[in-house]
Amino acid sequence: MSETDFDIIVVGSGCAGAVAAYVAASAGKSVLVVERGNFAGAKNMTGGRIYSHSLKEVFPDFEQEAPLERKITHERIALLDARSSMAVDFTSDELAEEGKDSYAVLRAPFDQWLASKAEDAGAEYICGIAVEELIKDEAGRVVGVRAGEDEITAQVVILAEGVNPLLSEKCLGNPRPKANEMAVGIKQVFELPASQIEDRFLCPEGEGAAMLFVGDCTHGNVGGGFLYTNKDSISLGLVATISTAADASNPYPVYQMLEDFKNHPAVAPIIRGAKLVEHSGHMVPEGGYNMIPKYVFDGCLVAGETAGLCMNMGYQVRGMDFAVASGRMAAEAAVEAIDKGDVSEAGLSSYKAKMEDSFVIKDLRTFSKWPHVMEHWDSMFTDYPVMVKEIFNAMFSVDGAPQKPLVKRMMPIVKKRGLFKLAREVRGATKAL
Repeated sequence: MSETDFDIIVVGSGCAGAVAAYVAASAGKSVLVVERGNFAGAKNMTGGRIYSHSLKEVFPDFEQEAPLERKITHERIALLDARSSMAVDFTSDELAEEGKDSYAVLRAPFDQWLASKAEDAGAEYICGIAVEELIKDEAGRVVGVRAGEDEITAQVVILAEGVNPLLSEKCLGNPRPKANEMAVGIKQVFELPASQIEDRFLCPEGEGAAMLFVGDCTHGNVGGGFLYTNKDSISLGLVATISTAADASNPYPVYQMLEDFKNHPAVAPIIRGAKLVEHSGHMVPEGGYNMIPKYVFDGCLVAGETAGLCMNMGYQVRGMDFAVASGRMAAEAAVEAIDKGDVSEAGLSSYKAKMEDSFVIKDLRTFSKWPHVMEHWDSMFTDYPVMVKEIFNAMFSVDGAPQKPLVKRMMPIVKKRGLFKLAREVRGATKAL
């Protein structure tokens, strides 16, 4: 192969890009990372969680040095009506077991730590510059990048540009994600003393909670709310599908949804007295398996959110563990191809084989029907929270009048929704899960 400026160029320094750079540099390859933010994590607003299993594959002792917030040992899911909430609160020792554990993270410091690991391994960084184009040779193979006036060549480019896949669309021909496959996320961070966080979530010292909401938080539109406890702050926000959030018939813009969500009686006490210190927004891929584009090309591999690797199950949201794993596998495939002297699509195909054989593609394929189910399950966001409110009011309200047996109190509430309709909806959702 002809001489190039670098063996590998990585575009983007999120979880996928930084891990790819670290793995490739650790294998002795010359690596350049081009990050359009002024520093790694500068434009990443995610306040969420990372499942440790994929990170441990790359950094076995990451717990000792990574800027983690809290280990998540409490899971909560809440169904919201306008003035009511029904929540499931689960905690277990198993959630804290090594390999099954997860951590709340703030991506700005976390991404900087990942970048530092890549640099320590030998990767070079250029920040504050956007890659405008992927350079191709006469045969159409990607041979480098153009950023401003500079053209930099490489044997392999790993494209991890993030959720807005401009280069993937412009230079590789991948389709732009559809509006119903993408969501807009909006998040705020509230400072709160560690002791108050632990008291409000009934968590042992240093441990934390993750909470997901559905229903009135998006005013009946497809989407949901989220909350993650950090060391001394809370990440609170919501995600709404772009196709409905941008619909002119929707009277609630996303920022209004968030304000109303913060004032909901189930949420307001959690952030009472807390200081707002950050506000940000971001797009989120939510199409699942069916939105994954082609991710192996002549001289180029696509990883992380650029490949649509994200999964929102309603009870579980995953993306960072997919990004870490895909970045690792992309780097491994690139190193193997360079060593063999064949960086064509065929030479890089081990990336696809690795992905297909991993939890990444297998999990996304297993739950491939779920995004479609959620998109068309309007009652989950509108009527189900009302029904649950009526059921639990019937269970817990005592007014001095003689009570009917519990079943006779419940059945009218369920029957007016249609027993067969409810059974059909629940069965369809269960099959997709």
